[in-house]
Amino acid sequence: MIQWLRDLMQSPLAEGGGGVAHDTSPPVRVRARQGETLAKQLALVIDLNVCVGCQACVTSCKQWNTSGSAGPLADLNAYGANPTGTFFNRVQTYEAGEFPGTDTIHFPKSCLHCEDAPCVPVCPTGASYKRAEDGIVLVDYDKCIGCKYCAWACPYGARELDEERQVMTKCTLCVDRVYDTLLPEADRQPACVQACPTNARLFGDIKDPESVVSKAIAERGGYQLMPEWDTQPANHYLPRRITAQANPAAPE
Repeated sequence: MIQWLRDLMQSPLAEGGGGVAHDTSPPVRVRARQGETLAKQLALVIDLNVCVGCQACVTSCKQWNTSGSAGPLADLNAYGANPTGTFFNRVQTYEAGEFPGTDTIHFPKSCLHCEDAPCVPVCPTGASYKRAEDGIVLVDYDKCIGCKYCAWACPYGARELDEERQVMTKCTLCVDRVYDTLLPEADRQPACVQACPTNARLFGDIKDPESVVSKAIAERGGYQLMPEWDTQPANHYLPRRITAQANPAAPE
């Protein structure tokens, strides 16, 4: 994690010292040490090679979470000049390369459920927390005061304010689906994974070397988004394969 956030977490103000350090003992540790991780970490692995930007993951995520335990997710002035809405998942589309070798990139992004999540220690009420049993980062809406500190701390822009309830929201990995024993086992996965028509989204435990996500990361060179921030994102991306068909300017 970047140095200014480390300094903030260890400052006298953070420890309630009023700006003057009277206690010379080491500060209470509030974040994981480098390499200190959980035994299990549920996460998404997104295959950029087959994502077609259809937005099925976006709409299914919105539908499930609005009607589920995370909702209702507000949409204000939805059909007006300045609409706003709360989404846990978004797909960013952009063009890469130069003509005639341009390529369209679809890049889905949501909360990455970082192993060393910076949104957790900055939360003044403890509303943001990381579950020890599966590594999912969640928000306790009863404790959230909408201060946006978590959004400020997140380097990925994964937090959104629900303007109607004035609470911070984010991807939950559909925790209410994953552990719902009333659902068929095949349906106990995030709504975005279930809806993806190209199987571009995989879900599982990245700490289990035999899981489908771990094998995909190992075999396809899966990578973390912006690793320089030192947050150890749990979600991974599988890189695009550049082919002559996709890029006419590529060498044979």
